[in-house]
Amino acid sequence: MAHGEDEKKENLTEGGLLDRIKTPADLRRLAVEQLPQVCGELREYLIRHLSSNPGHFASSMGAIDIIVALHYVFDTPTDNLVWDVGHQAYAHKILTGRKDDFPRQRTKDGISGFPNPLESPYDTFVAGHAGNSISAALGMAVADMSNPQRKDCKTVAVIGDASIGNGLAFEGLNNASNQHNNLLIVLNDNDMSIDPNVGALHRYLSQFLTSKKYNRFRFRTYNYFKRKGYISDTRKGRVTRLTNSLKAFISKQQNIFEGLNIRYFGPFDGHDVVKLVKILREVKEIEGPRLLHLHTVKGKGYEVAEANPTTWHAPGKFDPETGIRQKELASKPEAKPEEPLWQDVFGETLVELAKEDDSIVGVTAAMPSGTSISKMMKAYPERGFDVGISEGHAVTFAGGLAKSGKRPFVAIYSSFLQRAYDNIIHDVAIQGLPVVFCIDRAGLVGEDGVTHHGLFDLAYLRLIPGMKVTAPGDGETLRDLMLTATTTNSPMAIRYPRGKIPAPIKRSEPQKLQEGKGRQITNTEGARYAILSIGATLHSAKEAAKRLNQEGTATDLYDMIWLKPLDTGILDKAFEEYDGIVTVEDGTTIGGFGSAVAEYMVKKGHRTQIEMLGIDDRWMHHATVPEQKKEAGIDGEAIIEAIKRIKERSGK
Repeated sequence: MAHGEDEKKENLTEGGLLDRIKTPADLRRLAVEQLPQVCGELREYLIRHLSSNPGHFASSMGAIDIIVALHYVFDTPTDNLVWDVGHQAYAHKILTGRKDDFPRQRTKDGISGFPNPLESPYDTFVAGHAGNSISAALGMAVADMSNPQRKDCKTVAVIGDASIGNGLAFEGLNNASNQHNNLLIVLNDNDMSIDPNVGALHRYLSQFLTSKKYNRFRFRTYNYFKRKGYISDTRKGRVTRLTNSLKAFISKQQNIFEGLNIRYFGPFDGHDVVKLVKILREVKEIEGPRLLHLHTVKGKGYEVAEANPTTWHAPGKFDPETGIRQKELASKPEAKPEEPLWQDVFGETLVELAKEDDSIVGVTAAMPSGTSISKMMKAYPERGFDVGISEGHAVTFAGGLAKSGKRPFVAIYSSFLQRAYDNIIHDVAIQGLPVVFCIDRAGLVGEDGVTHHGLFDLAYLRLIPGMKVTAPGDGETLRDLMLTATTTNSPMAIRYPRGKIPAPIKRSEPQKLQEGKGRQITNTEGARYAILSIGATLHSAKEAAKRLNQEGTATDLYDMIWLKPLDTGILDKAFEEYDGIVTVEDGTTIGGFGSAVAEYMVKKGHRTQIEMLGIDDRWMHHATVPEQKKEAGIDGEAIIEAIKRIKERSGK
């Protein structure tokens, strides 16, 4: 049914509409006047379910009207919708056959919190990291143009104003301006990423005004000349450049997108769903790359989220009636004080160190509150830098700071640091610059799942010449390593997990550690087996060692702390004194800590039995962290079973 025939569609009805929408085809059978009701019901549905099963709240609330309009105008899944980060796409999931599954999103065996093609044909591309939508969508659009069966299909990239400042997004825009395509880019501009946006492009978008009358006139004029044969694809670029120049001259404004020969429309209200449908129908058939700029409000429809979008990016559980978050209740004076978070201990320690050393600076990429670099930015505003969603730039920027005498602490989530791998090698490590990489969210991260786990940092950093790689198992060691990093003359990585530190911090002052030296945690009389742990697996390893010793299997435990350089003293002792060794890490077993231990064992000619526990050659999907540890085989029970297997094989 043609979308212009709204008068032939179902009559307006009272009662719920959302339950009647099993696929976008059902949505398209509604009259356009019913769409505001659909948006309202989607907001109520999200509030009800995200209050008890937390997820990314504010972004998804703000994008509802855009999602409804896109699925109403475009023939999904034949037409491609490509999302940039899945934070905004919950309504998309609900409208595409996953409404009944949504209450279990981000839980084990439930649906993912991010778009994933393995989950639904409506999810056209993985969307866990920012900035990839334009490049991916451009590839789809170009491929479809050469496919006779899909040459009339449409492709839309939906990107946020923070993501469009990412380097990959700029590369995609540049290629879109030079590559023959019909890509539509929808810019969801809510003035926020997680923390407030930074950078010149954000300021430009915030101030930019474009004549709607001009765009309407231009659109009609373009179609008229095309019908008359005066404009062809080969001539269009020259005409676009001429009209863009005239527009800039008349308006005294330069449009960055039209400067790239990308047609610009907007800005428009991204919450007027009826108007959005009209606009999308107008721009849908325009040929060539174009960008539709929409203003939205993060948390739209829930007053407390609109007022505090940073907190409500991922607020945890909350009372849907009052908006009081469970975290706020837990922080009341009568409540039991919580264990400190790894990120907070990092942030507080950084401020302490910066007080004593004015060369110390902090750098993050759009996550000042998530990494607690915000503490540094508050204490020393001129020494804390948020560079936006630009991880590669963050690393090279830190390299420049280090080259000129500063001591940069770069705090980036492990999975996001992967985006800056060449920068780490080329712009820091080759020059031996003393940049400290503080790698947050290392290991298994739980409900955010496959796109957010930090499973590869130990392996991908270990192979870089001159890179020191460490992983503390407790808060005191984290503080010690940060102090140690202030005196090293080479790049150094300190990786730590998400969440609470399992043991209290007793020492008030950090201590400098000896490079490449671990520590023995338990020294059990007659021990024939040893557990070698690195990083956040220490707590589970302690539980396992305690149970093994109670059950009569004498076992020693070592906290290795350093992956590079390895504590070969501990390893030599372990290979000589024990019948078997279990290595434990919350990262990939391919090239990680266990691999390093095994390589050293072979090099030294030892024959000690060894089992390497970690994440094997697989993708780990969303679940709670305890569920993921059990599935991966790195929890306390798995460590015990590994020692028992060695004991059985050795016959001792």
